[in-house]
Amino acid sequence: MSPAESRRPALARRLRALREEQWPDAGITQAQLAQALGGSRPLSVSLISSWENTDRPVAPPVRRLNAYALLFATRRSVSGTSVHVLSLDELTDDERQRHDELLEELLWLRDGREHTAEPELDVWRFPENEDVTIVCALLPAVLRQHLSYADPESADFTTLYTYADPDALIELFGHIRSVNPKNHVSFHTTDQLTPDHYTTHLVLLGGVDWNTVTRDVIERVDLPVEQVVRNDDAPTSEPGGFLVQRESGSVLFPPQLDSKGHLLEDVAHFYRGVSPFNRKRSVTVCNGMYGRGTLGAVRALTDERFRDRNREYLRKRFGEAESFSIISRVPVVAGQGLTPDWTLEENRLHEWPEAE
Repeated sequence: MSPAESRRPALARRLRALREEQWPDAGITQAQLAQALGGSRPLSVSLISSWENTDRPVAPPVRRLNAYALLFATRRSVSGTSVHVLSLDELTDDERQRHDELLEELLWLRDGREHTAEPELDVWRFPENEDVTIVCALLPAVLRQHLSYADPESADFTTLYTYADPDALIELFGHIRSVNPKNHVSFHTTDQLTPDHYTTHLVLLGGVDWNTVTRDVIERVDLPVEQVVRNDDAPTSEPGGFLVQRESGSVLFPPQLDSKGHLLEDVAHFYRGVSPFNRKRSVTVCNGMYGRGTLGAVRALTDERFRDRNREYLRKRFGEAESFSIISRVPVVAGQGLTPDWTLEENRLHEWPEAE
C-alpha cells in the first residue's frame, strides 16, 4: 500500500467529521452535501458515501476537495434553507485563510501534496512533464510582403512578424510558462509542426481561415459550432461569425462593425476538449472573428482581474465535462478589446453543452 493510500481512511473520517461535526446544529445530510457540491448537476448520495467510507475509501478529485474547503470555510454556507458553496471571491480574508488551510489539509490526506494557488478549474495548468504546443497561423504572404521585418532576406528580420495573433501568443505563452514550470512549452506556426507536436497538449490561436490546425480539430470534434469565414474582399464587407446549430435551426453570432468598417464588438470562441490526435492530451481553441476576439478568448482566463471569476464560472457551469465551449462578446473601446466577463449572462452568447 502506498503512503497516499494509507492516508485515505483518515481523509474519509475527516470528510465525515466536517459534515457531521463542523456545525452539528445544521444537521447536514449526505443528500444536501451532494446537492451543494454538484451545483446545477447534483452528485449522487452514493458518491458522497463512498468518500466517507473508511473501509473502502474513494478519494474525491481535487476540485471536489476544493468545494469542501469552500463550503466549510464559512458558516454562511448553511445560512437560509439550503446548503450551498460560495465562490472564492465571496469569502472574507479570514474565510479565505480558513479555506486555504482546510484545502491544504485535505490534499495532504488525499495524496501527500500541499495546496498550490488557484485551486479552481484552470485550463492553463497541465500535468507535470507533459509537453504543450501553442499553434499560430502564419500571416498570409499578402500581408507580409510590405513588412521588411517579416522578410527573411532583411537584416531586421523578426520571426514574430510572420505570426498571426502575436499579442495573444505573447500573453498566453508567458502565462502557461509561469504556471507550468516543469513542462516544455513551445510555440510554432502551422507550417512548422511535426507529427510529434500533434500528440502533445495543443493550444490553437486563431480561426479556420488562417489556422489550418484549428480547422482540422473543429472538423474532428463533436461541436455544434462552425466558423463562417469573413469576406474582406466583398464590396460590402461580410463579417462572418460563429454559426451554432440548434434543434430549432441555426443561429449566427457575428461581430459588430460601424458603417465605416470600424470594429465595435468582436466575437470570441473558447473551446476545450480531448485532443482528436491523442486521447490522453487536451486541445484548447482560442478564436475570434478578428484578432481582438482571439486575444479576448485568451485573456478571459489569463487576465488577473477576471480569470478567478471566469474559472469559477467554468467549474460551476461545466463541472467534469470533458469538452465545453463558450462564445462571448468582446467589446472594443478606443481600439482596444476588453476582457470578457463570463459571469455576466449578457456576455455569453452561446454555451455548449447547453444547460439542462
